[in-house]
This record gives sequence, C-alpha cells and structure tokens, in this order.
Amino acid sequence: MQTLNAALAKCKIVPVVVVHDVAHAAPLANALANGGLTVVEVTMRTPAALAIISAMVKARPDLIVGAGTVLNAEHLQQARDAGAHFGVSPGLNAELREAVLASGWPFIPGCATPSEAMALVEHGFEVVKLFPAEVVGGINMLKSIGGPLPHIKFMPTGGVRLEKVAEYIAQPNVAALGGTWIVPPALLEAGDFAAIEKLARQAHDAAMGA
Repeated sequence: MQTLNAALAKCKIVPVVVVHDVAHAAPLANALANGGLTVVEVTMRTPAALAIISAMVKARPDLIVGAGTVLNAEHLQQARDAGAHFGVSPGLNAELREAVLASGWPFIPGCATPSEAMALVEHGFEVVKLFPAEVVGGINMLKSIGGPLPHIKFMPTGGVRLEKVAEYIAQPNVAALGGTWIVPPALLEAGDFAAIEKLARQAHDAAMGA
C-alpha cells in the first residue's frame, strides 16, 4: 500500500476507465502516462477487462494499473492474476473484506457515509473511496467529515468534473481524485488517443495547480 499511496500523492488523479476492446489497452496506457497520469483504475464491467488490465501493465510498466468494481473474492483473485497492482470497490461486504485482508493486496474500498468510513479505517484501510462523490455531498461532505474525522483519507469518485479538480484536491482529507471524465467513451471508440492524452494532461495540470 505504501507504493500506491506514494503514487497517489504524486499524481493526485486516477482516471476511471471502462474499456471494451483489448486493442485499445496499449494506446490508452500510453496516452494516460504521456499525459502525466501514472495511476489508472480499469473497471471490471466488461468481458475484456482482465485482458485489458494485463495488456496495460505490459505496455507501460511505469503505469500503476488498478482493477475497479471488484465486488467479491472471485473478482479479487481474477484481478490479481491479471496483474492488477491494486483493487477498488464501490462498497465492501464481509466476504470481500475478509478476502482483501487475507490477501494483503492494496485495496481502496468504497463508502458513502461517515459510519462506513470509520468502519473501513478500523479494519486497516488507509484510503477509502467516497462514492458516488457528487451525489453524497462532494466537497461539502468532505469538509464536514474532515472536522471530526481528519485522519480518514478519501478518493472521491463519481460525478466529478475538471472544473472542480483544484477544489477537491485542496481538501486536506483527499488523497487523490477518481476521474471518469478523462476517457470519454466516444473518444475511446473513435481511437482518438491524442484527445485523451490532452484530457489527461488537463486533469494532471489542474491537480498540480498548473
């Protein structure tokens, strides 16, 4: 988890991508990394997701590739076998929690309330995903939680847009920000990786204050 935490601290933005075609894996990895984003979450929502994770890891060894939408112990094992460096879930049930803790695999579980966040930290998770961030209060939620629970670090994901990046990153309890806008389906389907690289660079620069 130390390696992942260091990468999150350096990059601050984690693009969250849904990829259907394994042929897009390598050029997408290059576009994101060339745009300055060195951590990515590939959601396990498509039949090709595991192959895409493997292909992205192979294409860019400098890219930290995570598996998103990990929902159970089977998903966890499949993602690890595919070479994913870490996992992310929208929430956490008992089965998945025990599998994650037993594996020792870096993992960012999801939560939507202060009670859920407190429970996750008690189980040893260092960073938790606030999801869906904008729906559950976004920046105002983080500010409110930050007072009584300053030790809990979040990766807000869901509904965030470029214009809010700087404000999110400025919150002291935000470890990094999950971005679904960085790889739009239309650009991915069109194979416009130059445009995706530009969006990645914009997100990177916004997070870094450029």
